[in-house]
Amino acid sequence: MAVVGMSEALGLEALRGQSADALQPVSRMVRVFISSTYSDMKNERNAFWEKAYSELQTHCQSLGLIFEVVDFRCGVRDVLTADHLTTELSIKEIESCQRISDGPTFIALLGNQYGHRPIPRLVPETEFELLVSKLPKDSESLKLLNKWFSKDSNSVPPTYILQPITAHYPHYNDRGSESGQLRDNDVISWNLTESRLLQALRTAAQQAERDGDISVDQKHKFFKSVLEYEMEHGFLKTQKDASSVLFFRELPRLSKRANKKNFAKFLLDVTADGLLDTEARELLADLKQRVCNTGRLQPLCMELSKGAIDPSRKEHKEYLGKLCEQVTSQMKELIGRNALQNSGTSGTVEPGWSWLKQEIFHHAMLGEERCSVFKGRDSILGKICITLWESTNARHEPLLVHGPSGVGKTALLCKLAQEIRGVVDHRGVVVLRLLGTSPLSSDVDSVLRGVCLQVCGALGLQFPYPHISNTHKELVRFFHSMLEDVSKQGDTLLLILDSLDQLLETSKPHQLDWIPKAIPPNVQIVLSISDDYVEKCKSLVSAEENIFGVELLTDDQGKDIIDAYMTAAGRKLTSEQLETILNRFQQSRSPLHLKLMLDMAKQWSSYTSMSNVCLGISAQEVMTQFVESLEENHGKKLVSHALCFILLSRNGLSEAELQDVLSLDNDVLAEIYKYWLPPSHTLLRFPRLHWSRLWHDLSAHLTERWEGGVILLGFTHRQFAELVRKRYLSRDMKADMHAILAEYFSGRWSQGQLRPILLPSLSTLLNADRKVPVQPLWFTGEVANMRKLHELPYHLAHAGKWEELRQSVLGTLDWLCCKTLRCGVSCVIQDLVVCTDLTDCPEIQMLKETFLLLKPSLDFSDGRVEIFSRLQGLTDLYPSMIAFFQAPGGPLKSTLTGFTKGVKAVVLCSKRELLVAGSEDGLIIVWSLNHLQTLHTLSGHTAGVLSLKLMDKTNHCLSTGLDGTLRKWCLISGQQLFCITDAVSVQTHTPTHVHMIEERKIIITNPSSLVKAWHLDTAEPLYEVTAGVCSVLGVVGDVVACICSEGTLCFYDISTGVQHSLTPLPCPAGHHNITCSLTLTRYSKILIAFGEGRLHSVWSHGIESMVDLPSPALFLRTSEDEKLLFAGCDRTLCVFTVTLTSMQKILDLHHDASVLCAVSSTEGSEIITSAQDRIIRVWGVTTGALLDWFGVMDSAVSSLAVHQRTIISASIITNQLKVWQLDYNNKHRSKTFIPAYCPLVVLSKDGDTVFYVKEGNNTEVFTWSCSEGLRSGIMDVSSEVCCMELAQQKRLLFCGLRTGTILIYPLDFAPETLCLPPPENLPMVRSMAISPREDRIAVAYEDAVCLFEITSRDSFPCVEGPFESYSLCLLHSPISAMALLSDCRLLYGTFGGEVVIYDFKSATAAEMDHHGAAITCITMSNWDAQALIGSQDCVQKLWNLSPVLLNHTMEYKGFYFEGVLCAVFSINDKYVFTGSLDKTIKVWDVSTGCLLYIQFVYSPVIKMMPHKDGFVAVSQHGSFIKEGFHCPDALQPGYNPLRNFRAHYRVTSRVKSLNAPHTVISELPDYNPAQFNFIGIGLMKSKPSNTCVLL
Repeated sequence: MAVVGMSEALGLEALRGQSADALQPVSRMVRVFISSTYSDMKNERNAFWEKAYSELQTHCQSLGLIFEVVDFRCGVRDVLTADHLTTELSIKEIESCQRISDGPTFIALLGNQYGHRPIPRLVPETEFELLVSKLPKDSESLKLLNKWFSKDSNSVPPTYILQPITAHYPHYNDRGSESGQLRDNDVISWNLTESRLLQALRTAAQQAERDGDISVDQKHKFFKSVLEYEMEHGFLKTQKDASSVLFFRELPRLSKRANKKNFAKFLLDVTADGLLDTEARELLADLKQRVCNTGRLQPLCMELSKGAIDPSRKEHKEYLGKLCEQVTSQMKELIGRNALQNSGTSGTVEPGWSWLKQEIFHHAMLGEERCSVFKGRDSILGKICITLWESTNARHEPLLVHGPSGVGKTALLCKLAQEIRGVVDHRGVVVLRLLGTSPLSSDVDSVLRGVCLQVCGALGLQFPYPHISNTHKELVRFFHSMLEDVSKQGDTLLLILDSLDQLLETSKPHQLDWIPKAIPPNVQIVLSISDDYVEKCKSLVSAEENIFGVELLTDDQGKDIIDAYMTAAGRKLTSEQLETILNRFQQSRSPLHLKLMLDMAKQWSSYTSMSNVCLGISAQEVMTQFVESLEENHGKKLVSHALCFILLSRNGLSEAELQDVLSLDNDVLAEIYKYWLPPSHTLLRFPRLHWSRLWHDLSAHLTERWEGGVILLGFTHRQFAELVRKRYLSRDMKADMHAILAEYFSGRWSQGQLRPILLPSLSTLLNADRKVPVQPLWFTGEVANMRKLHELPYHLAHAGKWEELRQSVLGTLDWLCCKTLRCGVSCVIQDLVVCTDLTDCPEIQMLKETFLLLKPSLDFSDGRVEIFSRLQGLTDLYPSMIAFFQAPGGPLKSTLTGFTKGVKAVVLCSKRELLVAGSEDGLIIVWSLNHLQTLHTLSGHTAGVLSLKLMDKTNHCLSTGLDGTLRKWCLISGQQLFCITDAVSVQTHTPTHVHMIEERKIIITNPSSLVKAWHLDTAEPLYEVTAGVCSVLGVVGDVVACICSEGTLCFYDISTGVQHSLTPLPCPAGHHNITCSLTLTRYSKILIAFGEGRLHSVWSHGIESMVDLPSPALFLRTSEDEKLLFAGCDRTLCVFTVTLTSMQKILDLHHDASVLCAVSSTEGSEIITSAQDRIIRVWGVTTGALLDWFGVMDSAVSSLAVHQRTIISASIITNQLKVWQLDYNNKHRSKTFIPAYCPLVVLSKDGDTVFYVKEGNNTEVFTWSCSEGLRSGIMDVSSEVCCMELAQQKRLLFCGLRTGTILIYPLDFAPETLCLPPPENLPMVRSMAISPREDRIAVAYEDAVCLFEITSRDSFPCVEGPFESYSLCLLHSPISAMALLSDCRLLYGTFGGEVVIYDFKSATAAEMDHHGAAITCITMSNWDAQALIGSQDCVQKLWNLSPVLLNHTMEYKGFYFEGVLCAVFSINDKYVFTGSLDKTIKVWDVSTGCLLYIQFVYSPVIKMMPHKDGFVAVSQHGSFIKEGFHCPDALQPGYNPLRNFRAHYRVTSRVKSLNAPHTVISELPDYNPAQFNFIGIGLMKSKPSNTCVLL
């Protein structure tokens, strides 16, 4: 992701905060409005829902789109409402579809009805009075109009409003049998009244048109039906041809007589008195003709035969099926066409930036909205601007704005951002974040990541690397350094963070450590916070002039806001209404309280009496009154549940999701269908009309936010969300609603699953399809179901559905991998934290600890490597735990990251609880040992760090580097205090490169055979010794001890550099014979170790011999109190007690490999060592017993440090530090396994026994019993073992030695040993191969291959021969792997990549295809028919052996380490399993060569054997793996084994070529993790073993 790429994708204007217009998100929603008459097209609409809807929904999901249908006629008895809003709501919904839909927006089903023709609800004042003037005075029509229309002078301009039906017919909306007659009477009365009103208006309009006072269009609105309104806005007025699907249903030709007789049968329009409405028929014909005349769209047409629709009749059933078929086909075409067009236009924005684009757009739009009506606050705005200007040229604190909740802090900061944008130059950057208003602004790390990327993109700075942007401490460090870089460039940056308290509540561990206290010039940070949190910010902002309190509004400011707000809404207030609002406002003077009242006042007409209005004296009271009115108008269940679903969702809900969830809510549906039955008994949906009406009233309190191409609903005000929580959410209701949300996002009731409901109007359960969408984990091969990933685990946990959570989410590989890849490992950890906060489940706790341990590795690879290591040894303790992760709960506590190269130096200050480490990449990082959080990253060295020195008396540190510099740092501020160039030699490899005498404030270094001294505080040069000095040993008293080139020990005065004395070295080789040295400060002497194994002590007056060592010391180190001395002598650590006059050896601690480092615990009771075998060992000081060991590391530990009961380890190979705890629960310890990195391993066929040779000890062969988990034997060998083979049936272990001898161990006749003597020239045994029948063995020497026979005499095994010999070609490289066939053919490969097949019977050889790298394995199938040849590169070849033909060439290129280490065929020879350096096991189909499955196993597999329906294997770390593999009979089309891996493979076959890379497979159907799975076989033995059972 390049800076240029981001700038081009998002635009510099948007990145700099100047304009976000170009960032309008690309919609992934297909929202369609269905228009039809209610009764006429009822069967067609039902058929659409039954047959077409699910198919279109599935089709959209396959394209990664969300499908939503807006159908006002679905689920209701009557679309007419007492407030006459249906037409307006329809138009708003159509406009909403056109605004956000990515594809078609409108479906029209036109039949034989023109439909209901409503009275216009709003008529402009001039138009209404004109119409009234056309009617006779004192006529009934005039009286009727004046009765039902009232003038609203609050509207600008004034408007006449049609009164609600209930204003004169109060029982019109009554429900229940007790008021049935009254309601029926009012309904009839209204129907007649409506007809009379329409007649009056139409008569007046016709006259006005004849008089030329109004146009035809103005007249027509009094004749127009709802259907025509919808057709005009949905099709006729739009210019998008690919946005509509139209269907016309035609009647059969009828005679006039039949027409009059059967018009009811065909559902034609009728008048109020029951007569055929001929005017409506003409209007319908005219509408259809207008549609056809556009020429833009050819509607679908069908003729209806034999009368009205009857779905039970065959011809009508076929008609409905054909209708759905045609509509579905045309919809799919339009959806696909739009998807193709948008994929082309949206391709300019790289997917990696889509989340940032979405976030910048969200805050920009919200900021514009919050300050759209802004009045007052000039004083505080001016003060903030002046303070920003005055502090811009020097380091300064952030600015803090505070005030009570609802006082207007957010609007103030949005206005500040707007004002600053107008005055900064074109390169100036203004970043606004309204914290807590989106998921990415509700978490510290997400905020920092977004801000850093936006600023870097805007100003052309280097982006953070993945391992930085994914980790909190690295992000904080990068954020601080980025601000410094902005300042150095001279650019201007203003960062505004509103509602900082939102992050303090959700990110308690971080608190405010991420905000710098000292901000560099040209950079400004403005924060806002509520009064409750001001004290927490005092450590951040201490100067009073940088703290600004936002005060309540004055009366004048309140009046100005009222005027501006109402003007913007096109409304005004009467004097009585204005006075009422001002009176209530004066009780609080809160901007939020005033805004809430004005939101209500916008709905008041001029005739609204204040005696009927109750306004609260606070924001809380007004919101309560508002919710109560919603409950009265829409139903308490609907209001409470809709609001709670939005509140309880993790990130908000889309309208489509909310409608689906409400469709699953039986309580809401029971309230809606309390007095009448739903229209369909097979399909039950929440009526969309009910939601649209509620949304119309709620709109001021809901906010829309784009996320992933979908609009999600949330609450505008946090106070409103709290009101909903307190008013509705009891514990039981909360759990029930989370359960419904969980059922929705799990897809439980999708795909025709019938959900039962007991309606009040029914006495039995109704089982109906709710038509909610299926919820696959993957919509396509590359598009995951992000909504499910975010929401499902959250709701399952809060609903208490722990079993389902474990089985379908946390316990499935595909879920965890998908979420890690698409959301990041931090999101998985957040899910697990939610779970562990709610329940005490050891399995989930272990899972959380596992991901915490995995996080550094996943952060480094940007979350793109397979995540499943192993939970070793936990299956016995937690049987339900999935056993495929590295064990948590053990000694490993944390991993510290931040470097890009190996760690060279580590120092620790227990007193200040600081850890400082330096890396070969030149960085120095300071951590707090309390919280393991990064305090500073010290960057200055341009090459690797060589050494670090902490000062005891100050908070300072010295560092030297391969750039030759010596630097002094302040560990509190993170600032560099000075830098001395050419201070050290870049060629030096001695352990210590700088000597510091803190009491005398002197630094001494040894660059290029010189001795240089500087002042510790000022870096002023003090003196320089130019005599040839090879190395400075240290400081003894008042002198500096040095080794001179003449092989003498020289002493120089520490203050002046004058030579003090000379002493010859005791060893003839002089300084070349010194292996290491150590200064004992407590005793004022220096210890020197020489190559012949002697340890000498240097005093200020000379040198004396101390002790003999078993071998030359590679390092010397003491305990912190210098009472213990550790000398690393190859594989032995010698431990001495030290006094002023003597040293006494007390322990020899023997290791399996060379000791690299040693430290003592803080209490001095334990010694911690690291060795070349990559294991950390803990020893007891008093007994020398091995107490514990940690491992296995990926590389040998070169540095150790101890703080209390914590160990810090580091390696010059890896870029991480690991933190271990000495005290941990031993039950979580990994089970015993064989040593790691064994160079030679062989397995018995049943996987029960392992024979191995240890790393660094090739003269012993060890035996390990898997069933007992114990080492069961050792076989001493006379020379180094070079190769091993095991005859499985005859139980013979063959060991080939470097001397050419072959030792044979009959396992059934221990301790007998057989021997094959070497050839005369004693060549090394390179490789061995046993024939499948175990009757022959081929032995490869340096220059020949010999064939021996394996027989027996008197039941005792013996080996005879050689009977055949084959001289190797001198041009070929040495043999690296081979296999012996039953027919005496030998197949071998070399280190040069040559592959040869030799027939011992005919003495002929033939070369096969050459590989590009060394051959690593040759594996034969169980029936000798085929062989797999693998190499160190990415190529492996599958050969047919009779005849010899190449069947498949399989190339696999991954993220790193492609080489194959071992392979084995399944018992039935259908599959071949390979173990590779990339730590995976791959399964290949033998017949096709195709890759079937990949399993990550944490450590490379080095040996495999077939076993039952799978295999047994040993990993490089010494773990045992036993797996079964099941493959389905048929693969799903487009199955992609690489979905979770950043890799691709290619298979070239003899019969058919599959050259296309398989990295991306376009149309991937639902992935079924059960299709391929490793089945745990398990070991039912008495003692535990280290077998990992993979599911």
